[in-house]
Amino acid sequence: MPVMDYLERNAKLYGDEVALIELNPEEKETRRTTWKEFELIEPDRFEPFRREITWSVFNEKANRFAHMLLGRGIAKGDKVAIIMYNCLEWLPIYFGILKTGAIAVPFNFRYDAEEILYCAELAEVDAIVFDPSFIGRIEVNADRLSKNRLLIYVGDGCPSFAESYRELVADCSSQDLNIPISDDDFGAIYFSSGTTGFPKAILHKHQSLTQAAEMEQKHHETGRDDVFLCIPPLYHTGAKFHWMGSLVAGSKAVLLKGAKPRTILSAVSSEKCTIVWLLVPWAQDILDAFDRGDLKMEDYELSQWRLMHIGAQPVPPSLIKRWKEYFPEHQYDTNYGLSESTGPGCVHLGMENIHKVGAIGVPGYRWEYKIVQEDGVTEVAKGDVGELIVKGPGVMTCYYNNPEATAESLRDGWLFTGDMAKVDEDGFIFLVDRKKDVIVSGGENIYPVQIEDFIRKFDKVKDVAVIGLPDSRLGEITAAIIEIKEGMECTEAEIEEFCLGMARYKRPKKIIFEEIPRNATGKIEKPKLRARYGADNLVEKETIG
Repeated sequence: MPVMDYLERNAKLYGDEVALIELNPEEKETRRTTWKEFELIEPDRFEPFRREITWSVFNEKANRFAHMLLGRGIAKGDKVAIIMYNCLEWLPIYFGILKTGAIAVPFNFRYDAEEILYCAELAEVDAIVFDPSFIGRIEVNADRLSKNRLLIYVGDGCPSFAESYRELVADCSSQDLNIPISDDDFGAIYFSSGTTGFPKAILHKHQSLTQAAEMEQKHHETGRDDVFLCIPPLYHTGAKFHWMGSLVAGSKAVLLKGAKPRTILSAVSSEKCTIVWLLVPWAQDILDAFDRGDLKMEDYELSQWRLMHIGAQPVPPSLIKRWKEYFPEHQYDTNYGLSESTGPGCVHLGMENIHKVGAIGVPGYRWEYKIVQEDGVTEVAKGDVGELIVKGPGVMTCYYNNPEATAESLRDGWLFTGDMAKVDEDGFIFLVDRKKDVIVSGGENIYPVQIEDFIRKFDKVKDVAVIGLPDSRLGEITAAIIEIKEGMECTEAEIEEFCLGMARYKRPKKIIFEEIPRNATGKIEKPKLRARYGADNLVEKETIG
């Protein structure tokens, strides 16, 4: 069934219970307010520290937005983009779009003006919903963006080229709609990471959205008493579909603004969060803060926190070992996926398999996989490296308006992930590296992830990214870009000595000390590093967790 049915069910069964909380501990104002109270208060009087809505209000807000869209000519099959930071309005707007039968098109909030225009035209969107942070970026191309498109502004001080969300929905019905929507109808377009050039538009049916939601609830056994802490941006499939486990369970979730260690732990403590999805750098920052004594466990109420899961990139086993030293009772999971597979979980470790940390895991709920040779058909022998391909009800329909890229990545229902992997004797999948990240040096295939995992074990290293640089003799050489922990100093000689523990051909030939660039979902932006140091730019699919 479409995911909107879960929202309507929750509104009927748990209508008076809190569904969503927006929390910003870094704001000075500490007044607690409901959505209704917030609407009645002059916005310039205070900045809300905490807002919340119940399931019934969530559903009513989605209905009002849906009725408004229908009244403005948005119909089934049309496309509505969202470019907003996480807030209490985000998900009701998203579900309002789905309820009309239109296609929701979340935009990355890091897009510049030209990327917004490009994605709007690529996806052929009929409306764009945006908040105050994007006025300038929309205004640059307002004439082209507003041509045959509805521009809806969520906030105070509506610009002249848009219409006010509050005014548009004020008199709209809050009743459920009766638009027939099936699993085979199109539901959403997501975009690849676009770390080089412009991103691709990934089209999914409602079947994909429901699959992701139900799988998340099943994988993490999300129950009615759980409280999920959502930190990453909601435009991203990882954040949204991890949250949808709470939707299926009918349980509370917290949208947290800020990812500092103190901010995260304060939210877990004050809101009694039980499930937290972290990105690798956030987990590292928390551990480093504990190690330095900046944070103390006894200052927070963390006993109810049962599950920490992580993704968006290969997870260093050493990180989880450190985590378990501080949180020995925590359940743990890692989730692998792509936007092309509706986000995380087509492969996951499983909470019962922490003894296999280092693996990305086993096929997720309703998924299957193969690891194939270059011909894309022949499976490799167990233990050998090949390309991971996956198949299941969450596979994309196509790259919208890009049949060539679709044909390359989608073959006979199998999604070619572009990730190199192998399977051990117990059937657990280990990610080796991105196919396009493999470094070929002197005829040897070198997998950067293996080098990164090794270097991260050095106690002065906070983060590392290994890339290939052009070399006239060997073709490529390995370069390690290393970010040192706060307050520490490190030399090339120390790194070189530590790397003596690796096979000679894997040792980095060049060491660069620099902060590691990551995107909004924590993924290392290797194309930026390649561009900076003269390597080829390589376009990647968006691997997420």
